[in-house]
Amino acid sequence: MNEVITVQLLESLQPAVAHELSTLLIDVVQDGASIGFLPPLAADDASAYWQGVHGPGVLLWGAFAGETLAGTVQLHLVLKPNAPHRAELAKLMVHPQHRRKGIAGLLIETAEKAAAELSRTLIVLDTREGDPSNLLYQSRGYIEAGKIPGFCLSANGNMDATVIYYKHFQPSEDL
Repeated sequence: MNEVITVQLLESLQPAVAHELSTLLIDVVQDGASIGFLPPLAADDASAYWQGVHGPGVLLWGAFAGETLAGTVQLHLVLKPNAPHRAELAKLMVHPQHRRKGIAGLLIETAEKAAAELSRTLIVLDTREGDPSNLLYQSRGYIEAGKIPGFCLSANGNMDATVIYYKHFQPSEDL
């Protein structure tokens, strides 16, 4: 029997959800995700990150497999006067035990629908070159704009490139 996956906008962080988000962050970083942290990630550092996430223009969703947090994504609305049409997809994470279930695609779709509803017509993102996420974003219609070599330090000590992607769409477009 397949688990039912639901996606919820997390407008505030209840203690139990904040703890699950911290555990998720620690687990995906330990598994090699390049999302701004290096292993081993301390629980206090993970908790501090999530406590500071909610801010102007930041939307945060959690994907739940039953009652368990399985993944998360953020949409950062650009608040600059010259960019009311733009948003950034950030910190897409799916717990290693919940991968290959369509959760990442569901989270991306949720963020894109919200962007469209908020009249955003351009979403940008970046991800480490060579990571499986590159194929995911390409399969969702994101176009590679270029690469920046030596962008991020990885756990193995390498300075890895990041790939910049973008996707244009109409605000009224069914995503």
